[in-house]
Amino acid sequence: MNSYDAIVVGAGPAGSVCATHLAQAGRRVLLLDRAKFPRHKICGDCLNPSVWPILDRLDLRDRLLALPYTVVREVSYHGASTELRFPVPDSREIVVKRRDLDALLAQRAVEAGVEFRDGIAVQNLAGNWTVGTDAGSFHAPLLIAADGRNSTIARFAGRLPASSRERTAIQCHCPRPAWHGDSVRMLFYAGGYGGTVRVNDDEINLCLVAEPRDLATVRARAEQDFDLAAGTEWRTIAPITRCDAHDIASAGLFLVGDAARVVEPFTGEGIYYAMRSGELAAEAILSSSDAEATYRRTHAAMYRGRLWVNHLARIAGTHPRLTSQALRLFKYWPAPLGALTAKVVR
Repeated sequence: MNSYDAIVVGAGPAGSVCATHLAQAGRRVLLLDRAKFPRHKICGDCLNPSVWPILDRLDLRDRLLALPYTVVREVSYHGASTELRFPVPDSREIVVKRRDLDALLAQRAVEAGVEFRDGIAVQNLAGNWTVGTDAGSFHAPLLIAADGRNSTIARFAGRLPASSRERTAIQCHCPRPAWHGDSVRMLFYAGGYGGTVRVNDDEINLCLVAEPRDLATVRARAEQDFDLAAGTEWRTIAPITRCDAHDIASAGLFLVGDAARVVEPFTGEGIYYAMRSGELAAEAILSSSDAEATYRRTHAAMYRGRLWVNHLARIAGTHPRLTSQALRLFKYWPAPLGALTAKVVR
C-alpha cells in the first residue's frame, strides 16, 4: 500500500488548489480523480473577480489569461418580454471553459510536486484513512474530499446529507448567435431559469435549471430560442442545492468545495468558493495546531456577509414567474437590481 501525507480526492478547483498549497509546503500529496483529464464539467464557466488573488498566490494569472477567454461587459435579465441591461465597466469577470481551467489547475499541482492520478475511481474507504480504488489502495493521515456535491468520500464517511429530488441543471456549449455579445444573459422561463455567456467567437455556454417535471419544457423553449441543432450534447447535474455536510472537518477528514456546501449557481460564485475553501483547508492544516477547528471557523467566515445575495438569487431562480413580474417593476426602478449585479460581478 502506498502512503502519503495527504490524499485529495477530486481534481477540480477546490482539490487542485488545496493539493498545490500542501505540496508547496513539502507535504507528499496524492491527487485522485475518477475522470480522465482534460474533461468537460458542467459549469457556467464564469470566473468571479474574487478568484484573482487566489490565482496570484498560485502564480497563475498570466497563464490563465493565455487560455481562450472572454470578458463580461454587461449583465442582462430577460423575462416576460422585458429586458434590463447593466453595463459592467472595467470588469475583471472573465469566462473560461472549465475543461481548460481545471487542466491548468491540475497541471499547477503537478508542478508543485503533487502526484496526480486521473481515471481512478474510489471504491471504498477505511478509517485513518485508507482509500480503496480500482487501481489499488492508498493511505494518508489526512484526507481531503473535493469530489463534488455528491461526494463519494463524504458518503462513505457518513457526512453527506440526505438528498431530495430537487432541481436539475443541464448545460451545453452551442453555436453563438450573431446577436449574442459579451454579456451574461439571465433567462426566466415558466418553470425554470437559465443563463448564457459567450465563451469564444463561435460558442456560448447555455445553462438551464428547473425541477425535473419542468425540465423538458424549459429545454424545449431554450432550444427554440437559440435554434439548437438536433443531437446537441447536454450535460446534467443534480441536485442544484443541498443541505450542508454534517461535519466538514474532523478526524483528519476535510470537506472542501461542493462536498462541504453547495450554493445557488445563479450568482456565478461557485468557483471562487471552491478555490478559496481548498486554500483555507491547506492553510489550516499547515499553520494551526487545531487545523479542524480553524478550518471550520474560516470556512464559515468565507460565506459571512455574502450569502444574502445568494439567498435572493435562489428565490429568483425558484420562482421564475414572480421574477418575471419583478423585472417589469425594475424596468422603471432599476437601481436595486443594478446594485445587486455590481456586487456580484465587480
